[in-house]
Amino acid sequence: MGFPGNKQFLACPLMDAKLYTQPDTVPDPAAIPATPATPAPALREAIYAKLRTAVLDGDFGPRERLAEMRLATRYGVSRTPVREALARLLADGLIERGDAGFFVTIPNLTQLKHFYELRVTLELRGIARVIEDPSVRHDSAVVAAELDRWYAMRESRPAPDPRFVVQDERFHAELSRASGNPALTDALVAVSERIRRVRMYDFLTEDRVETTVTEHIEIMELVLAARLDDAYRALHAHVGDSMAVVMERAQRAMTQMALHSDRI
Repeated sequence: MGFPGNKQFLACPLMDAKLYTQPDTVPDPAAIPATPATPAPALREAIYAKLRTAVLDGDFGPRERLAEMRLATRYGVSRTPVREALARLLADGLIERGDAGFFVTIPNLTQLKHFYELRVTLELRGIARVIEDPSVRHDSAVVAAELDRWYAMRESRPAPDPRFVVQDERFHAELSRASGNPALTDALVAVSERIRRVRMYDFLTEDRVETTVTEHIEIMELVLAARLDDAYRALHAHVGDSMAVVMERAQRAMTQMALHSDRI
């Protein structure tokens, strides 16, 4: 699946005659025109990371323009690293270019269906590969550590909050990572990020958070007990055991986003 790229071309100014000197003379520094400083790689990466996190975490409304100057002021930098970060986010598919500038990409229902379907496939594959290959085992240390986190949340349940989606994503990423295929986990993390902007509005009620905590614990306990067929079925039910369920959840999340996004 490709996403739109963005190429930038640097114009080369014509050589100024004042820059030419005789071999035995030293050029006057004042006569050399200043050139814009290129942001240090560390700064470019930092601004990209901060802006990417802000986009994924829903800091910008669906109709809010990502203006270079405003973002530069927000992060206390020049417009250059912001411009580079926006170009990278455009290539990532996380933002899109509209008539008035850049905006956060919000999947439509058809796109969301495709992403949800891919997510379910990637989720289940992690357990399926362990079931199919006797030489493959889940990393019990990874599973146990993540299970302890959810035990703690059961004891002190988090309040409903759209950003609870980050905890949910971590559970699924760690469960996948424990199955031993890093490429599978990377793909799952990538698709989860693409739908986070919508899924975050699925955690606005106490019962939804409570159900998520309970189901995560059940799945992890089954994996640790090596009851993998049961774990597979529990995970399938958790992420959507039919396309109808997946679509219902996608539609519900988009409805909640439309209702609440301006207030978060």
